[in-house]
Amino acid sequence: MRKCKITVIRVASYRDLMELYENPIVNACDMVEGQVFIANGWKKPEGFCDSAWESISPFVMTLAYGGEDIYSGWMKNKNSAMISCNDGFRPVSFLIEALDEETE
Repeated sequence: MRKCKITVIRVASYRDLMELYENPIVNACDMVEGQVFIANGWKKPEGFCDSAWESISPFVMTLAYGGEDIYSGWMKNKNSAMISCNDGFRPVSFLIEALDEETE
């Protein structure tokens, strides 16, 4: 099983939608563009948003276990995937890349 590098590529925030539809929440994810996490196989990296992990973990696991070309040719690197979390108010886009490094 391989490690995966997860890079925060884009962070959006739709304040107009939050004001219209969202109840105030205490613990919104605080991801920052350029932030990097290393997933040790299927394990959620420390400090990673629980909700975002639920969205991207199937893709991380696929790449960690040797899967490739998830999008059938869309990605230039067949050992990678571009995935966004499912938060409609503050979506975050992640680049997931399988590393040649095995997990511990």
